[in-house]
Amino acid sequence: MNNLPLIVFDLDGTLVDSAPDLVSALNFVLEREGLPAVPLAPARKMIGAGARAMIERALEAEGRACTQEHVAKMTDDFIAFYADHIADQTRPFEGTEAALDELASLGHRLAVCTNKLEWLSNRLLDKLNMSTRFAAICGADTFGVQKPDPIILRQTIARAGGTPAAAIMVGDSGPDIGVAKRAGVPVIAVDFGYTPIAIKDLEPDRLISHMRDLPATVAEMLQTKYATSD
Repeated sequence: MNNLPLIVFDLDGTLVDSAPDLVSALNFVLEREGLPAVPLAPARKMIGAGARAMIERALEAEGRACTQEHVAKMTDDFIAFYADHIADQTRPFEGTEAALDELASLGHRLAVCTNKLEWLSNRLLDKLNMSTRFAAICGADTFGVQKPDPIILRQTIARAGGTPAAAIMVGDSGPDIGVAKRAGVPVIAVDFGYTPIAIKDLEPDRLISHMRDLPATVAEMLQTKYATSD
């Protein structure tokens, strides 16, 4: 097929299992506040809307009220610590690199659209030797908006040289499903990521449980699209 769609990925919880390093940074700032560390399992559900939101969710869970200025300082400290430990334990999910290789071999271009800061996203993907796979890597600060605002997805697609009409989003949480639907882009969800809401309840177009299933799911979506358009 010609004009194969651009595949746009969320980062944390979709391409990479970054929860251990994110939670380590969260617990670093919480412990400095005299608060108990958050176990990995419940903290995974706090990931997905950026560092500040993760901190705010943890503070809320502990019933701790803080000024916006204090949360901003905690966020700065979180980011500084996280940047130094960004790939201590973070690794691509099983099957991810093989799936990316297969999609690229078929002619798909790839991009990243994340609520992580752009420079942190680049640093992480550099550390994992994955950056060169993507035509664009865009974060929460790239265009001044975060998912689910459709601008971030539309602009990521444009930066990667694509169009919304020929793109597919892949993500693991509400912001990913929301940004795709608002931008008019079909979305494949993974069920192994970070979400406080069951991903199937957010009604993605397709749902997969392992990255090895991604290329076949993309192909099936294309077959359905072209069969419908005939």
